[in-house]
Amino acid sequence: MRTSTTLSVSLPPAQRKRAERLAKRENRTLSELVREALRQYEQRRETSVDNDLIAALRAVQESAKRAGLDKLTEREIEAEVTAARRERDKKTKQPAR
Repeated sequence: MRTSTTLSVSLPPAQRKRAERLAKRENRTLSELVREALRQYEQRRETSVDNDLIAALRAVQESAKRAGLDKLTEREIEAEVTAARRERDKKTKQPAR
């Protein structure tokens, strides 16, 4: 039973030669070189998303600090959330006909 499938990829001749030379220099097959490149690409993308999320969370924290909202108690936070949800629900509910 085969555990991998064949994939056909088009490369410009110069890029293919560079890839073949690199694979040879690293004692790898061209397939392994491409698999490793894909693994590294995926890892960089995941790290980028994580960094973007962390940056967004820090921006929200700083905004809350500037607005004085970083000193609310848990009870006050719950009250704010409940009030915001009530307002949202009022806006989205259609009057009965």
